[in-house]
Amino acid sequence: MMWQQINKLVQKNTNGNYPSPFAIIDCVKYGLAHPSGNDKFKHEREQFTKLAQTNESEALIGIFDGMTAMKKHQYGEDAAVPVKKVAVIGAGLMGAGIAQVTALKGYEVLLKDRDDVAVGRGLSYMSDNWDKKVKRRRMTKFERNKNMSAVVGLSDDSESWKKHFSGADLVIEAVFEEINLKRRIVEEIESVTPDHCIFATNTSAIPIADIAQGARRPERIIGMHYFSPVPSMPLLEIIPHGGTADCATATAFEVGTKQGKTCIVVKDVPGFYVNRCLGPFLVEVSALAKDGVSLEALDKAMKNFGMPVGPATLADEVGIDVVSHVASFLSNADLGVRMEGGDISLMQNMIGKGWLGKKSGQGFYSYNGKKKTINSDVKAYLKEFSSRDLGLKEKEIQDRMVSRFVNEAVKCLEDEIIADPVVGDIGLVFGTGFAPFRGGPFRYLDTVGVDKYCDLMNGFAEKYGPQFEPCQLLKDHAASGKKFHG
Repeated sequence: MMWQQINKLVQKNTNGNYPSPFAIIDCVKYGLAHPSGNDKFKHEREQFTKLAQTNESEALIGIFDGMTAMKKHQYGEDAAVPVKKVAVIGAGLMGAGIAQVTALKGYEVLLKDRDDVAVGRGLSYMSDNWDKKVKRRRMTKFERNKNMSAVVGLSDDSESWKKHFSGADLVIEAVFEEINLKRRIVEEIESVTPDHCIFATNTSAIPIADIAQGARRPERIIGMHYFSPVPSMPLLEIIPHGGTADCATATAFEVGTKQGKTCIVVKDVPGFYVNRCLGPFLVEVSALAKDGVSLEALDKAMKNFGMPVGPATLADEVGIDVVSHVASFLSNADLGVRMEGGDISLMQNMIGKGWLGKKSGQGFYSYNGKKKTINSDVKAYLKEFSSRDLGLKEKEIQDRMVSRFVNEAVKCLEDEIIADPVVGDIGLVFGTGFAPFRGGPFRYLDTVGVDKYCDLMNGFAEKYGPQFEPCQLLKDHAASGKKFHG
């Protein structure tokens, strides 16, 4: 009975995707059954040897090695600007989250928003998070009070905000995704901050060069794209534009690393890397909904593939409005046919209904405390949105979504948006939760076979349309038999 419960718990936590916990259980059981002699140690060595040869072991070691490689940048030890004071503009969930991870690491933090009410919400967000840590004994009251004392709340009405900002070494802007607003903030902040100050924007999709246009110090402007919720998401995309100085990139990298993030440097294009890969994936979610696949089936298929949550749950967590904005922006960007095949009005119409996701209590799912359900209004809306029911099996649902995701990752490597497959794997594992035991999109392709995957996508292209056509680099690797990881 005890072993049944242990196996049940491990199965629930791993979904059967990680062989090592089951091997550990086997070794413990064998040791209890053979208490004397060295057989139990021999059995453990044999199990370890088997595990070391699995695809899962190779994938997880690849992630570990990638994390280690991302801890250093290439700009030299003295390239970064020394940072003591960090100013965060925007006290919403993103801005408050950025302020939280910054204060936690010993920086002086300024948190500014339009009025005291908005600033108060941001301070309460941090205070509540740290109070929970104190309650769980993961932080002392002294540490909690020390962190809070490091944050100074400021509003547009504060007479002293300009004086405070005059001592800032790094400013991180986390306001609405509206380019003219961001440009106005750049102009205002450049007029009150010292010449050495770096200005970072937390935009999720807008090219950094567009935000830097007209700036007095464009070489000091860079993108620092955090993921929501900031305190728990481990990835930070750093995006220099064509004119960004190395000192700005090095500074962003060192601050991000100190904040506890794994940093990847990516090219300045619409959507950067992670959201650029998510774009076609989100379009395919709407295409599958059109083809009669239910929310439950979508989420279950991707969880069984190894994702931590399904696409509907992910959209609710991030915010339907945020996800819809990214999808709309990328649809009008430079991805062409790769953003076709679906109907992103699925989420646009939800915004009109006030279904913004978990933060509003209603998105694809309805939220009541920790309880998550699908109400009749959402079911009726999705039934009306659907145009046919193809009765798709789980494997095809998975392949349609994942292939759009993976193909865009390879396209990003082809277009030099990312430096190498290691960056690509780390970015999607830490930025989207891409199944860690598969090692990321490039390791996954190596495992299943690039030629087989190209054949799969070509079949989908014939059946569903050109949005599934493999990119040229994927075709080249399929033809040559070359792997992405040597």
